[in-house]
Amino acid sequence: GVAVFTGKADCPYYAKAELLADYLQANLPDFRVHKITQHPDKWEQWLHDICETNGWEHRQSPIIWRELLDRGGKGLLLGGVNDFLEYAQHYYGITSMMLSEEMLDIAEENLQAYIEIEKEEEEIKSLIKPLQIWITSASAPTCYQLIPLLANGEVFGMATDISIHLLDSDQFKEVLCGIVMEAEDMAFPLLHSISAHTEIDEAFIQADIIIVLDDVLLNREAQSIGNYIREVSDICRVYAPLIEKNAKSEVRVISSGKTFINLKAMMIMTYGPSIKTENVIAVATSWECAAKATLARKLNMNAAGVKDVIVWGNITDCNYIDLSHAKLYGYDCAVWGPATFPRPVLNMIYDSEWIHSEFLSAQSSLNSRVSHCVGMLPAHAVATVLRYWYHGSPPGEIVSVGVFTKGQFCVPDGIVFSMPVSFQNGNWKVITELEISETTREVLGRLAHELIQEKLIALREVKEMHPYGADEITS
Repeated sequence: GVAVFTGKADCPYYAKAELLADYLQANLPDFRVHKITQHPDKWEQWLHDICETNGWEHRQSPIIWRELLDRGGKGLLLGGVNDFLEYAQHYYGITSMMLSEEMLDIAEENLQAYIEIEKEEEEIKSLIKPLQIWITSASAPTCYQLIPLLANGEVFGMATDISIHLLDSDQFKEVLCGIVMEAEDMAFPLLHSISAHTEIDEAFIQADIIIVLDDVLLNREAQSIGNYIREVSDICRVYAPLIEKNAKSEVRVISSGKTFINLKAMMIMTYGPSIKTENVIAVATSWECAAKATLARKLNMNAAGVKDVIVWGNITDCNYIDLSHAKLYGYDCAVWGPATFPRPVLNMIYDSEWIHSEFLSAQSSLNSRVSHCVGMLPAHAVATVLRYWYHGSPPGEIVSVGVFTKGQFCVPDGIVFSMPVSFQNGNWKVITELEISETTREVLGRLAHELIQEKLIALREVKEMHPYGADEITS
């Protein structure tokens, strides 16, 4: 077995017992010692907890017990310093002749050594600076699916620790605590910590990344579109100032969900003017992936071979899926070529009616499928975009992302519009050299007009609700 010695770092009686234990360990083949030194300030609480756990009665420093490793079960309490001296005398015929002055000197040394070790440990801990990730509306199924993707090292790399903060309203506290416990049980090596938050004032503290999953429940018959837009606006009006106040200056904000993704990104920029516009993006990857999968099913091939499908415009409402640049890799057909040889999608699908009904119709099955998915697809979409943002997107490939417009493709400035981008060195850039047809340009004009209307409705709702505080927002 092992004798466990625990005491206050500055306790002379602990010093006396410890020295005798060291002597016994050095001179007896079967006597083994394990020492636990506690800071004087923490000793009382620690002693109370260990006694309560084991059903012991003990009041002073040190406390000594034996752990019988081959038998299992709790330790056998020996007691304090006098009990140990009697034990040593009885079993081994050895006693301690240490004087009080020596005891005090060793106790002082113990305290200094303890403080130095604790300081070293703190310094090592401080070198680990995990990425601080906040997820809003964290009771959503997407969040549940997203945590393993973020924590397994594939998104940020195997050398980056992360801390995840789950934010939601008080009514979801139990759900959040359940998610926290489950994530802790999975013991991801890179998950430094995970915590639940329901106090809005403490939201986004030290955030490096914020993933906004808030959605509104749409029932167009029950409410007007204006009411839904107001709801989204109200959420962002709470979040944006907190992001400005609590998050890091280079914080990256990702808008995801099933409703008003563009508008959420737009309103966070509007209410948080100091948040960098290039650091706020809306994720269109779910629609991109679903479109690729639909094409792959039609062509009886693997969806991974479908590239460069573009999602334009308002991601979660009236978007336009553009196949004019889409390519197929590894497609089995009459013309053979190497695996890297691309074939234009439109050359391989001759059924223009199918393309029209599946991709160009606003109420296509594609839109309905994405809006009814249960969380795996949007979680994958967020994780993919984050990985690209931190480590770059595949060279030459197009990624569709909702970004703040600056006149690209003749789309008016100042709205969040989904367009083709590539990621490199921690930044994204719009692929402006892409040629687009006159027809596509007309469609983009129409989509931009709809997004401008949505923005104007949001700002009008704000002005009606807050007539004296809206001037700087609309300017």
